[in-house]
Amino acid sequence: MRRKKPPDDKPLTIEEARAKLAQGVRDYLAGKDPGPLVFQLKPTRKASEPYSLRLTQKQRESMIHCTRIRRKLKDRLEDAGEGTQVIGFVRKELEDMEEELGQAAVYSTGADKKRLVAVMRRIGDLLSEGSARLFGDELPKARKTAPKKGDLIYQFKVTLLEIKPAIWRRIQVPDCTLAELHEYIQAAFGWENYHLHQFEIDGERYQPPLAPGDFEFDPEIRDETQFMLGKLVPRAGRKPRWAYEYDFGDGWRHEIQFEGFVPIDSKGKYPVCVEGERACPPEDCGGPWGYADYLAAIADPKHEEHEEMLEWRGPFDPERFDAKKATKEMRKVR
Repeated sequence: MRRKKPPDDKPLTIEEARAKLAQGVRDYLAGKDPGPLVFQLKPTRKASEPYSLRLTQKQRESMIHCTRIRRKLKDRLEDAGEGTQVIGFVRKELEDMEEELGQAAVYSTGADKKRLVAVMRRIGDLLSEGSARLFGDELPKARKTAPKKGDLIYQFKVTLLEIKPAIWRRIQVPDCTLAELHEYIQAAFGWENYHLHQFEIDGERYQPPLAPGDFEFDPEIRDETQFMLGKLVPRAGRKPRWAYEYDFGDGWRHEIQFEGFVPIDSKGKYPVCVEGERACPPEDCGGPWGYADYLAAIADPKHEEHEEMLEWRGPFDPERFDAKKATKEMRKVR
């Protein structure tokens, strides 16, 4: 079921966001359910105002040789001179670099990987400076120990990439392992969970542990069953965006955006799919491009593959989605 965007879903100033948070707390203390407190902050700088990014010479070299950032940006890195330099970048440039650094860090190794991840985190801190101001001049101190399961409810928006209009789900889950998060995402979307998958987080790859008798081993890949959300999601500052890939053949890539912690509803049950839009593509349809061809075929009775596609999967409504059914499937995860 498609849900309309709320009318007040627009970027807020720091003061407006603080007021919204305060109202949510008052409602919660009064026994009212404030619902998910989700909002975007207005940029604290003008689009043309530069951010100062401090980069060592080695970091710049890794960015030049290991990434696919635009030639114009690489030229500025090359022209910066020797040693550590401070270079100005506007917000759009930083956002583009952060995305490319995340992709490049996954496949880089050794010192290059460490440098790219360090720069990516520094860019993330610059971009999230408005979030820090939301809580005052000082950020709340992060808890050093991993949170116990059930302490917090995490809200994520998961979007399937390279598909328009977007296919997405907004889910709320308790603290869990990445392996469990994988299961929740599969259930919320409607995937059938019979292909390989991986997470990409801050330049690191996380996959299921090796099966008995499987002798392939990559020391760069981490075991997803050993990492809890509580150790991967920062308590303050930037809100991370992760990558999740399902079916390496079709290449279904998803963006996982952490939207924040939501108050625990004492009468509620978790996990839950809050909302979403559009149906999950059929398995093995060929990825984003194959899916587009599939939709064209089933929509046109004169298409040469129309009958074949209908026989393969039966009737299919790409707009169909039911959050309650998605929640029911998520709660089957054990």
